[in-house]
Amino acid sequence: MRAFLASSIGVACSAALVLPLPLALPASAAPTSSATSSATGARTSSPVAARTSSAPAAGDVSVPGSTQSLPLRALPSERAAGAAVRGLTRRDVRPFSLVGVVWDDPDAELHGSVQVRTRASGTGAWSGWQSVETHNHDHAADPGTPERDSGTVRGSTAPLWVGASDGVEVRVRAEAPRAGAAPAPLPRGMRIELVDPGDEPTSEPAGEDTAQGPELPEGNDTGTTSGQVPVPALTPEESAASAVNAELVPLGSAEIPELSKEETEAAYADRFGEETVAAKPYIGPRPRIVTRKGWGADEKLRERNFVYTKSVQAAFVHHSATGNNYTCKQAPSVLRSIYRYHVKSSGWRDFGYNFAVDKCGNIYEGRAGGVAKAVLGAHTRGFNTNSMGIAVLGTYSQSTPPSAAVTAVARLTAWKLGLYGKDPRGKATLTSGGGNRYKKGAKVKLNVISGHRDGFLTDCPGTRLYGKLGTARSTSAKYQGR
Repeated sequence: MRAFLASSIGVACSAALVLPLPLALPASAAPTSSATSSATGARTSSPVAARTSSAPAAGDVSVPGSTQSLPLRALPSERAAGAAVRGLTRRDVRPFSLVGVVWDDPDAELHGSVQVRTRASGTGAWSGWQSVETHNHDHAADPGTPERDSGTVRGSTAPLWVGASDGVEVRVRAEAPRAGAAPAPLPRGMRIELVDPGDEPTSEPAGEDTAQGPELPEGNDTGTTSGQVPVPALTPEESAASAVNAELVPLGSAEIPELSKEETEAAYADRFGEETVAAKPYIGPRPRIVTRKGWGADEKLRERNFVYTKSVQAAFVHHSATGNNYTCKQAPSVLRSIYRYHVKSSGWRDFGYNFAVDKCGNIYEGRAGGVAKAVLGAHTRGFNTNSMGIAVLGTYSQSTPPSAAVTAVARLTAWKLGLYGKDPRGKATLTSGGGNRYKKGAKVKLNVISGHRDGFLTDCPGTRLYGKLGTARSTSAKYQGR
């Protein structure tokens, strides 16, 4: 696995760690690392491994899922009005459930359209043409950070969930040239990525009609649960990803259970101090969160270390743009597919978002590092430092997000922002890391709960979801007791 060293704003933690860790520290107590430079952002040199095949080796049962990467060719028969068209004609492929297109240069933008047809496994029926969101460079690590400059990052579209499929057809059409202008070029090295999410985890989240489904078993380090259900032995990578939540739940737990407001205040008494607790701190009840173990994350895919920022001053809400044709029982598969696409196809160090929310209101742990901690994500280019990213699974440009999902965003932000003393209805000032809306170094005042488009020129989180953020802010503040 590629090596990764933390930047000056990050802290690296060894993946071999299995002992309980403290909850997210205040900025004044943030740990440091010998691998970082205190001011310049320089890091110790480390070789970066060459990009390897996305598919697991034959017989490697430890890696769930796989990725097929197929180069796109010129399609002269599809050429129209002088615009270049590349793609694939209909063909049989190994099973997959999610698609996306990648290309070599992460700074190159795809000016055009991407459409796919897929054949459903079992029925053999071909879908109609489905559009893939082409602008995905706004969901990324900040410019100049080790993750962005790793040499493995690629340009990419948003991923699209298509369900179990075994056939594909693709066409990528460049924008038609204006009168007298040369045809717009397509990025070099374009490939279609076909992602198989692998097997379902043993425990499933809530079903379609409820956001609080059957209780998932809680693991412990003895190998059994309270119900005497055997818990598989954890790999070192799984132990590390679980240990950062060890003060919340036992190692190997599939979920972090919800707490009442009173239980939450008591659980974090040491963090807030006796006087603050006596006065009732503004923190919402901790919601139920499905852990990475619960949704089946393959911890061997990600970078070994965790990287933190000093605080969580704001939350950016996104939509995943993966479409709405999934059931909540399929949400873990959608997450595993996005995770594999982010790491294996796009070249990111881990899942980009800190949290995800499905249409039934289930909340999922995203990027590894601990749900209560200030984990550096790759969700809002230019504003990943001192913020967190929440992706609502689906596309909400024209579809209204379910109320359960909006409520889940409010519950999650009431708790997580409360840990860092933030009012969901307030403002936060963040320093831009560079992007198409604010230049690097600009001090920008944003809503504590913002949409992705507030920090970057993008449609995300979709017009319909963006319109619900006012409701999320007021509801989150009520959960905090404001």
